[in-house]
Amino acid sequence: MMTKPFATTLDPATSLENHTGSWRTLRPVNVFKLPPCNKQCPAGENIQQWLYYSAEGDYEHAWRILTEDNPMPACMGRVCYHTCEGKCNRGFLDESVGINSVERFLGDYAIEHKLSFKKPVRETGKKVLIIGAGPAGLSAAYHLRRFGHNVHIVEMAKQPGGMMRYGIPVYRLPRNILDAEIARITDMGVTIECGRRVEDIVAEKLNGKYDAVILGLGASLSSNVNIPSGDTTHILSALEVLGDIASNTDVEIGRRVAVYGGGNTAVDVARSLRRMGADPIIVYRRNRDKMPANEEEMDDAIKEGIQVKWLSTIAQAEGEKLKIEKMVLDDNGKPQPTGEFDELSADSVVLAIGQNVDLSVVKKVEGLQLEKDAVTVDKDNMMTSVDGIFAAGDMVPGDRTVTAAIGMGKHAARGVNAYLKGTKYTRAQKHEDARFEDMHPWYYTDAPKTVRPQIELARRTNTFDEVQHGLTEENAIFEARRCLSCGNCMECDNCYGVCPDSAVVKLGPGKGYEFNYDYCKGCGVCAQECPCGHIKMVPEKI
Repeated sequence: MMTKPFATTLDPATSLENHTGSWRTLRPVNVFKLPPCNKQCPAGENIQQWLYYSAEGDYEHAWRILTEDNPMPACMGRVCYHTCEGKCNRGFLDESVGINSVERFLGDYAIEHKLSFKKPVRETGKKVLIIGAGPAGLSAAYHLRRFGHNVHIVEMAKQPGGMMRYGIPVYRLPRNILDAEIARITDMGVTIECGRRVEDIVAEKLNGKYDAVILGLGASLSSNVNIPSGDTTHILSALEVLGDIASNTDVEIGRRVAVYGGGNTAVDVARSLRRMGADPIIVYRRNRDKMPANEEEMDDAIKEGIQVKWLSTIAQAEGEKLKIEKMVLDDNGKPQPTGEFDELSADSVVLAIGQNVDLSVVKKVEGLQLEKDAVTVDKDNMMTSVDGIFAAGDMVPGDRTVTAAIGMGKHAARGVNAYLKGTKYTRAQKHEDARFEDMHPWYYTDAPKTVRPQIELARRTNTFDEVQHGLTEENAIFEARRCLSCGNCMECDNCYGVCPDSAVVKLGPGKGYEFNYDYCKGCGVCAQECPCGHIKMVPEKI
């Protein structure tokens, strides 16, 4: 009698025949966390998602995701101070991801390939007036037009762009780039009327039969300071000088120029004057550590030969001599006078000590509440205290940056859209933060940050050519692939590969994974081996 041979190979279906996960106390779940870059971005971009598609080489898809929140990525890729990178978890591993450089690549790709925004599928018949064609107004117009509303912008300057055109130097933002991204917005059907100042907001709304108004006035008034001077013609404002340079107007300022201030405007005007043959020196009452100007911009200014007189203030301007008082910082970091003075030779003084919004026209609106030099708004929908009038940008309390203005314009547009539908817009709840300590970085290899090339230092001081260049396609893909995908699945298959019980189900490209709890023992290996912290072990439901 022959006996049946002993089976030495286990049937791989056996574990699926028997439910083996009944003894677990913890179960894995997919969690979706908020990456620190997304959280930090003033424009509210879904940075992690468009980096993912950039890494896949799907640039148009990446650009369209990016422009869901920000319609001007080529401009932002040049002028944004990319605070998102300062929060990037990759910085704990080696260096932060060059988010801003990839954003610029996508923006330039869209211009080169003539990508356009989709026009709305239906028209609502609602009319919205926007006052100001700066970043806040343009952003609001774009988002409103996507909703299908009729949008008209009135701008007092000769051309649209606001401070992007009249405040940011050409070597940082070439005007053909700005014009291309504005044209893409007007191609959607947004109309812009330049060279006219709105004197009566309420009358403009009534006469134009507008259903809502968004105020997007920029900070176009320079702050002043009382400097005793025998000749005030030698004291100019930074915005006036930058505006003249942007408009190709002759700037009669002399060779030796003292730029008074320590913000980004002071650095911009000093670097611009250097390119025009002047010999500027920045006079600032605090030290470098307390300087509000962007660190990279200040580094470039120093490389270009611009001197800085730290801990100094201008006490008097007489002829070509400035009386400079030395300052010291107290325990709170505030500058205090010492009574010690120096002399500094200067043909002119440029004041760059801050900018304010001209609220004279706003103050005519009855019932509109103000706080200091800003308009009071609902922080969710950006509506002012007057029904149907919204505000965004420099005239709203907050950071006065281009990126912040674009983000506020987006929320104002969403607020208007909800208002026109008879509802109220509230911002969505955010996911929990994606922390570096919840990730498993040993899966990521070291990859140094890609440095964007710049024109030679010797050329910078005699040309307004763009200083910083963009990334090549190869470098842009490499940089995008450095993203750790903090807190969200990147479909690396780790959980699928390490599960000992075939309890992880792969749903297909772009769909991620789910867990079959009939077979899961709750061992937690999947969570331990997830690089980006997307899987969390939670107590088993009883």
